[in-house]
Amino acid sequence: MLLEQPGAWGADALTESALPPQVATHLAGFAARLPARVLLLRRTGGAPHPGAGRSLFVAYSDTDHSWLERFQLDHARDVLDMSLDELTAGRSVGGDPVTDPLYLVCTNGKHDPCCAEYGLPVARALAETAGDRLWECSHVGGDRFAGNLVCLPDGVFYGHLDADIARAAVTAHEQRRVLLDAWRGRSPVPFAAQAAEGFVRRELGIDGLDHLRYLGVERRGAIHHARFALARDREVSVAVRETRIGVPRALTCAGEPTVAPAFELVGLADVERL
Repeated sequence: MLLEQPGAWGADALTESALPPQVATHLAGFAARLPARVLLLRRTGGAPHPGAGRSLFVAYSDTDHSWLERFQLDHARDVLDMSLDELTAGRSVGGDPVTDPLYLVCTNGKHDPCCAEYGLPVARALAETAGDRLWECSHVGGDRFAGNLVCLPDGVFYGHLDADIARAAVTAHEQRRVLLDAWRGRSPVPFAAQAAEGFVRRELGIDGLDHLRYLGVERRGAIHHARFALARDREVSVAVRETRIGVPRALTCAGEPTVAPAFELVGLADVERL
């Protein structure tokens, strides 16, 4: 759920902004019940979008079916009167369908200064490329990957972006391709499976977003086994192991020294007929 809220945001943007407290409490409670993530949006530079009211987007990201809808509200308090129960089943909540991708760049510098330092230049660059489809957003997770980019409704995440790489990522997404060098994965897929998908794409040279379909993952001891369907009725099984290698260091501008988790490829099974 993405609610336009111009102006400054605190570390917890939902409760530390000019958003009415009852609206923040309502959205936080709804998100906890689903579960879902609630983000605040603003135009680059913090100015409201020209015209009356504010936008509310509802996005549903799944590996097989994703959609995005938009509501135009007169006031943020209007969300208190909305019925969003259908979202729990992944069904439309009655907004206007949005057919073109939406792009979000985290610029929540109060959550972590890196988000503003690296995110703002990316947001400014993409505002020229994506126009009204580009929004600054509050914390999306993964400060250590700043600048971050989220592509909705597919739930595709990119990280460690500068302006040029961000433009290339948007171009790739518009063509339903993946820019592997900066790709973080897809939000509907567990972390281990995101890593496994990255290995599959690199090993087999697959950059088409829709050319690989996630089938599931299971953990056997320390190893995660993920399965993906490829084109031409083929399937691949990937084994990955979570590791923590390296010297502790600050991964974000505000973070304490730590060793980042990572995944290593254990094995990629021969592609078989389903």
